[in-house]
Amino acid sequence: MEAMDLGILSLVPAVIAIVLSFVTKNTVIALMVACITGTLMAGEGLLGFPNLLKASLGSSSFAWVMLLNTFIGVLVAFFRKTGAIQGFAEYIQNKHLSRRAIQLVAWFLGMFVYFSDSFSPLFVGTTMRGISDKAKISREKLAYIADSGAAPVSVIVPITGWAAYLSGLAIGVGAVVTQEDAMNLFVRAIPYNFYALFTIAFVGLIAGGVIKDFGPMKKAESRAINEGKVLRDGAIPLIGRELTEMEAHPGLKPRVFLNFLLPVLMIITIAMGTYLTIKSAKTMEAFLFVLIFMGISMFFQGIPFNEIMDTATNGIKGAVPAVVILGLAYSINTLSRNIGTANYIVSVTEDFLTPQLLPAIIFIIAAIVAFSTGSSWGTFAITMPIALPLAFAFTGGAVTPLVMASFAAVAGGGVFGDHCSPLSDTTILASTGAAADHIDHVKTQLPYALICGGVAVAGYLAIGFISL
Repeated sequence: MEAMDLGILSLVPAVIAIVLSFVTKNTVIALMVACITGTLMAGEGLLGFPNLLKASLGSSSFAWVMLLNTFIGVLVAFFRKTGAIQGFAEYIQNKHLSRRAIQLVAWFLGMFVYFSDSFSPLFVGTTMRGISDKAKISREKLAYIADSGAAPVSVIVPITGWAAYLSGLAIGVGAVVTQEDAMNLFVRAIPYNFYALFTIAFVGLIAGGVIKDFGPMKKAESRAINEGKVLRDGAIPLIGRELTEMEAHPGLKPRVFLNFLLPVLMIITIAMGTYLTIKSAKTMEAFLFVLIFMGISMFFQGIPFNEIMDTATNGIKGAVPAVVILGLAYSINTLSRNIGTANYIVSVTEDFLTPQLLPAIIFIIAAIVAFSTGSSWGTFAITMPIALPLAFAFTGGAVTPLVMASFAAVAGGGVFGDHCSPLSDTTILASTGAAADHIDHVKTQLPYALICGGVAVAGYLAIGFISL
């Protein structure tokens, strides 16, 4: 499909996907209808949809996310087959932690694996699900903690792929000439990333009970506590039964360190080590290495080879529901790019960009683009080349708080829109990890994200006026 500009009509597929997701509570159907509608609008005919799938699913970016999600599915299956997750859950239960303490543990775990916003929500959800279920914590609450403790952390830590990507987009703009200049801008902009910082704190306050649940989350928590239902009646958990119902190998002694903590530490070490040495975090390669290690380790622990392979196969099957939605989400993201959705959103707001309002408007634009496309990284690529030149134009080329705030507004706005969108891959992965109904997760997280987003807008308005 050739790139085109449909103007305001370019919003139609994204609007259809978002509205139908909430109305039908079936994300797959909503995304399929949106994609088919968009390809017909673009004049691609009946073959437009399959052609879109081929173009989108054949991309290296989707292959990376799909493989990572699949590897994580296999890793979770290995964790369950060795009894590692069950052993970790038993260890936590023996501590007799309260619901509040369990939620705080989930919050800390999310920050512990900050290096990947894809792995973090899956790791936290699958690790804490059994424990939180017994504590009568709703799956919606667990998904929220896992989701909002992932990207907001990744986007403010300098040694992540996010940092490399965002700083790379700034090279060659204004006073940012080298990679060192760009990374220095990233670090100096961290205090201005209001959405990420406030969201991390807000999750902790919610988890710790300092801020009481409200809105749809309060209803979900009330249901879990009073009725013992961690999922609402009729909910469709976004995970295969192959993972949720898998039992440990009979007679195998749970070795929490060998089969759980050590693999996670190996992933973190490889991901961080490769980033520090070759400036590229090899996260997927780290998972593959650990899967091979665990397969060999499981064999020597007495699990037959055929059972190990069956476990891996079930892990892949368990990842399929999320992979299907991820594929469709990538497809509508490609469609939105081809029909000019993001360009239209930016074009209708350019006239409002003034020095005083610049950071706040950039944040809002980034949020709208991310919400409409489900892609924070795509949003960064679209909005950063607009935001930074404007900021430098207002400051005469100097790196001032206005420039740093504008840089941070792109990063935070992309994450904010991503959190609110049912099309987002990280939102989907959080639902998968917690085995929550995807739309229920979006509905309960939305009010909390909006509160944090509102605080961020207020902060950027203050910066816009104070820095001039």
